[in-house]
Amino acid sequence: MQNVNHPTAGELEAGLHLIRQSPKDVGTLSLIVRRPGTEQRELVDMAELDLAVGLVGDNWRERGSRHTPDQSAHPDAQVTVMNSRLIALVAQEQERWSLAGDQLYVDLDLGVENLPPGTRLAVGSAVIEVTAMPHTGCGKFATRFGRDATRFVNSPVGKKLNLRGINAKVVKPGTIRVGDAVRKI
Repeated sequence: MQNVNHPTAGELEAGLHLIRQSPKDVGTLSLIVRRPGTEQRELVDMAELDLAVGLVGDNWRERGSRHTPDQSAHPDAQVTVMNSRLIALVAQEQERWSLAGDQLYVDLDLGVENLPPGTRLAVGSAVIEVTAMPHTGCGKFATRFGRDATRFVNSPVGKKLNLRGINAKVVKPGTIRVGDAVRKI
């Protein structure tokens, strides 16, 4: 990977006002990323969301979770969603967005007040539901985007705004496409 200068705490704070301007009710699906294997990313313009496997072609089910007793895939972390304004700020180049490891990147306010657990979002012909499972910045996030970015997303404001993203589950299967509206329902 190329040497990247990560944004400073000051640069991240300065960008917070743009993130806070994310649409509240109707946003846009900016990027879809499948993770077919460990550390693999596949950007697609169209994908299927499925009740059993989440994002079709993604390794969510095979990867499993350390948060379940039997290490199976966690049903409340089937699909991960990240704010596109935040990832643009921390990644600095769109080619680096997928390094965050999320599947759906949306221009929508993901904050707890706007999207509390149980909120449903229509994306294309699919519907996902926000779950209560927290999504926080980890060591990989710090390596890829810097310690300041990790502190930023895990700060009290970052957690309130769900800057690291949200977990969701598919409640209605369907087709999604980059550019689709993402609507609170």
